[in-house]
Amino acid sequence: MKKWSFALLSIMLIAVLAACGNNKDSDSGADNAGGAPRTVELKVGASPTPHAEILESIKPELEAEGIRLQIVTFNDYVQPNQQLEDKQLDANFFQHQPYLDTENKERGFHLVAVTPVHVEPFAGYSKKIKSLDELKDGAKVAIPNDPSNGGRGLLLLAKEGLITLKDNTNITSTIQDITANPKNLNIIELDAAMMPRQLDEADLVFINANYALEANLNPEKDALLIEDLQGNPYANILVSREDNKDADAIQKLAAALHSEEVKTFIKERYQGAVEPAF
Repeated sequence: MKKWSFALLSIMLIAVLAACGNNKDSDSGADNAGGAPRTVELKVGASPTPHAEILESIKPELEAEGIRLQIVTFNDYVQPNQQLEDKQLDANFFQHQPYLDTENKERGFHLVAVTPVHVEPFAGYSKKIKSLDELKDGAKVAIPNDPSNGGRGLLLLAKEGLITLKDNTNITSTIQDITANPKNLNIIELDAAMMPRQLDEADLVFINANYALEANLNPEKDALLIEDLQGNPYANILVSREDNKDADAIQKLAAALHSEEVKTFIKERYQGAVEPAF
């Protein structure tokens, strides 16, 4: 009888321990005893300005929804997509659709746009001249060396009649597509991040707005020529992978980036240098 009682007690003890272990596992999905959903960490790559600043502004909202946003800043346009493809990031926020299309095609990535957020006008700046009329024969002009942003610079030059292209509407035009260059402009291609440093070297420099803002340049106030915002195809987008684009945390991030609070933040913070795309 004692042996039977001892065996029964042992079975009961094992069952209790197993139940405790199961309770521990279920608690890992909650932040507290009240059953609140566990916090999900979302790792997003971004350019420091304005992208990381915009993301910082929505951290409290996402935290309230159980999402802890970790922002990783990059000063180049190469690593954010590579790290997203390699699953070191959950999403990124720094680029426009034409650039993403080029990256997917040339590098075999599987990245997708989730939603447009804002537009940054691409523009040409100079420390050496005050108007395009002063641009001399043989002047040095610097444009980004990636296809989509280099094309933006060439389209602006063509729009001003400074060059002629095979197709003055082709956003991926390159210097090989120039059919006329009446001023014999010396057009050089460099990494987009290097553009602000070229202001002391070149006569005209085309700079993406995020790098312009970091260099204390306002496209609306300081540029000699600038893209139109109306119908601009270069809205900066939130990007994820094909395998996680529909994840709840990604969709909540997209919704937060489309809030009225973000729209107000962009308008007040950047004073026309950046505009909401929604």
